[in-house]
Amino acid sequence: MNEAWTGTSLQGKWVEGNIYRSSARSSSGSGLPVRSTDFLRGTDNITIRQGDTAILRCYVDDNVSKVAWLNRSNIIFAREDKWSLDPRVDLVTKGQLEYSLRIQKVDVYDEGPYTCSVQSQQQPKTSQVHLIVQVPPRIYNISSDITVNEGSNVTLRCLANGRPEPMVNWRHLTPLAEELDGDEYLEISGITREQAGRYECKASSDGLAPDVKYVNVVVNYPPQIMESVNAEIEVGRTGVLQCDALAVPKPDFEWYRDDKRLYSTQGIHIQNYGTHSVLTVANVTEDHYGNYTCVATNKLGINNASLFLFKPVLPTKPVPHKEETDATVLWRQPGPGTAKDNSDSLAQSLWLLMASMACLLFKC
Repeated sequence: MNEAWTGTSLQGKWVEGNIYRSSARSSSGSGLPVRSTDFLRGTDNITIRQGDTAILRCYVDDNVSKVAWLNRSNIIFAREDKWSLDPRVDLVTKGQLEYSLRIQKVDVYDEGPYTCSVQSQQQPKTSQVHLIVQVPPRIYNISSDITVNEGSNVTLRCLANGRPEPMVNWRHLTPLAEELDGDEYLEISGITREQAGRYECKASSDGLAPDVKYVNVVVNYPPQIMESVNAEIEVGRTGVLQCDALAVPKPDFEWYRDDKRLYSTQGIHIQNYGTHSVLTVANVTEDHYGNYTCVATNKLGINNASLFLFKPVLPTKPVPHKEETDATVLWRQPGPGTAKDNSDSLAQSLWLLMASMACLLFKC
């Protein structure tokens, strides 16, 4: 458009002068519906998500002689003549009554004031719209997975940006998964083995999809033997001794008999399964009975436990009862007829007593 025409400033006052072509800086990005401009109202604030399409509405009447859209001091459209070089920007018109501006794939560079300027036969009119661009939260800096020793102090980092500025929250992904005290930096003093695991960082803003990332924390600690199983085995059978230990990193196991280390040889077999060790004696003899020691080690420490391989104790037979001997009288369980024998003895004693009394009375 080469003609000189009456332009407008952002304050809404018409001034005379030449208007030169200029381009509005913009880019791309998701959004919310926008409101129409109203010449009787001041500045409208319109919020839209990055990446969405914004339509800034402006309505005119039949008496309009000149109309234009401006971004700050730059003309975007004058009538239907496009002055902006941005391919994302175009007009939405319905007959002669609508003169709306459409911006596709809105980005943060599109944020700012827009002015619809109308000159009619009566007086010039302007209406301003302030475009606010929301940017979904994005975590751009987070701690790498780490391995620490139990008792260390740990700091986890999670930095995020967005418009508006997002909130950052941490969770330890246990069955409860409760939120932790911390924002961009999570401080853990004297970390324990129970605090190992996966940590979730979430950056969130109202109405926008959150961004979530994770940090894995491994906590090293020395072995702790949790269970050791003794064995009671008869001669000729297979004996098994078991030893379980918790440790990070996984422990190495050794077996000892007295002060002698045992290895897998003919008759004895040792197998380790991570935190579990098994010693098997294929054919137990008398020489195999006794005390064994399981030793679990890793780079942080050592722990041991004693286990026993012992022979079953057979039940003893009852000692037969004996009659009276010269030295000892043993209790004897009454047999059949004993009660009768006692009754006869009592009767005989009573008869002798009565006979003695009769003899005294009659002076035998």
